[in-house]
Amino acid sequence: MLSVVVAPWRRAPVVVRNPDVPHDAASTMKLAVLAALHRDGTDLDRRVPVINRFASVTGTGTFANDRSYDSDDEPWELLGGTASLRWLAERMVTHSSNLATNLCLAETGHEAVARVWKQAGARGSDTPRGIEDVPGRAAGIRNLVTAGDLVRLLESLEPELLALLEGNVHRVDLAAGLPPGTRLASKNGWFPGVRHCAAVVHPPDAGPYTIAVCYTGPLANGEDTDDPAARLLARISARVWAGRHAFPG
Repeated sequence: MLSVVVAPWRRAPVVVRNPDVPHDAASTMKLAVLAALHRDGTDLDRRVPVINRFASVTGTGTFANDRSYDSDDEPWELLGGTASLRWLAERMVTHSSNLATNLCLAETGHEAVARVWKQAGARGSDTPRGIEDVPGRAAGIRNLVTAGDLVRLLESLEPELLALLEGNVHRVDLAAGLPPGTRLASKNGWFPGVRHCAAVVHPPDAGPYTIAVCYTGPLANGEDTDDPAARLLARISARVWAGRHAFPG
């Protein structure tokens, strides 16, 4: 299943393919956690314990992250110590840290994340479960997103949050289809069978546009970099870039 939505910044989409089909969210759910944390009035400079034990969304049982499954080692080096929420939120979206995500989610709560999706006007996305919440997964609780809702969510974000997303170091899918140095704010997500990315692209010679591509299928091998599905997203991104001058506005 391939879903694609492309829209000039905060305008009607110009490319639409399966926009409302739900996909497993993977790490794109971290966008909603980021927004929830920044909107709930929390002191982001407050330091919190860096632990690896979290309450399941089921209300019974706990779960932990697997370091070998995480794409960011730095929060793990602080295990048993403390870190600021601001730093954890940054690692969550720039390096896609799973441990930092669950620490931020434990702070803000699932209801605040649900409000973020509602405020964005989401039609089919819900991300109630933490990363690697095994009891939640066993109970059938899934994190789901649609390409249309990822565009809506990006368009709802505050400028300072979009600025954070410009620091995303995982530039192997949508970013790889753009000319080197192109400014974009993006968040991707992947595991075996899934590769997604949503981004706001800022061409120097045209207006900004938002693009979300969600792929679920056998091309996605779950690798950080050497992923055929990532190359598919890069090709789609390149085709969209080539047509940027035809977009309204």
